[in-house]
Amino acid sequence: MTHVDLFEFALRLADGGRIDAGERRMDGATTGWQVSAFHAETDADLHADHWEMHPASDEVVCVWTGAVRMILRAEDGVGEEPPVTLRPGAAFVVPQGRWHRLELGAPADLMSIGRRLGTRLERHAETMRGQA
Repeated sequence: MTHVDLFEFALRLADGGRIDAGERRMDGATTGWQVSAFHAETDADLHADHWEMHPASDEVVCVWTGAVRMILRAEDGVGEEPPVTLRPGAAFVVPQGRWHRLELGAPADLMSIGRRLGTRLERHAETMRGQA
């Protein structure tokens, strides 16, 4: 492996030091660390309508171009913490097991690094019912 288009494939960092390129997986089936890059034009590209949680590791989200808002669910599970705006060159470490989601501030290129094993998604609208 000498050249990998990170917007098309993910890098998987396996135990023993091996690095392979393969399909980007956000569904929790990948066991090792994954490095993924992606371009987002709309909130739909970031699944902004879903909370996401990674029980197997912290996740770092890096912004290369554009802007995104990182939103963490409140630790008590009710409501949201104030969003953190990430601009080019910024990174945010989401603690292991914390529910989070992204909203687009401007079209952006991003990179995420984390373990996807056991990743869970939950629709944002479902968690916000009854809080109005």
